[in-house]
Amino acid sequence: MRLEKCWFCSSTVYPGHGICFVRNDSKFFRFCRSKCHKNFKMKRNPRKVKWTKAYRVLHGKDASADSVFQFERKRNRPERYDRNVTQSTLRAMKKVEEVRVRRAERFYENRMKGKEDERRRADKRELEQQIHLIRAPGAKATEAAADKAGKEKLKVKVAKPAAAASGAGETYD
Repeated sequence: MRLEKCWFCSSTVYPGHGICFVRNDSKFFRFCRSKCHKNFKMKRNPRKVKWTKAYRVLHGKDASADSVFQFERKRNRPERYDRNVTQSTLRAMKKVEEVRVRRAERFYENRMKGKEDERRRADKRELEQQIHLIRAPGAKATEAAADKAGKEKLKVKVAKPAAAASGAGETYD
């Protein structure tokens, strides 16, 4: 089973899938889906379209310079079947996949290092600038007045009950 690569986005094209375009000079262009084919017909450059592999590689979003990817290259030389070579190749393929996954995780962590702190600082700065959208304009003044009123002691004059009104209008504090 031969797996091809999409000319535009570099994703895998499985047998029986995708579109094959042949130019007048007999050059084959394989596309994984109509989206890639249409972008090719519109003469778009894959290096400038953000969702393609070429863009991600060019802008440092993907780790494509890794030596592990050399194993994935297309080779067009026939090999004589040898059981030992086949077994060792299958073991090596598993090991290469593990290494590739670990390196991809490490690459992602290095790329995202510091992004969380930067995002939090940006959110805090935006909150400080846009606080008026969250809190009503007079809310600060009302809160300050309530705090001040709560701290002061209130003095209220209370009259004695009518039965004990023998005093001359005493008040209690």
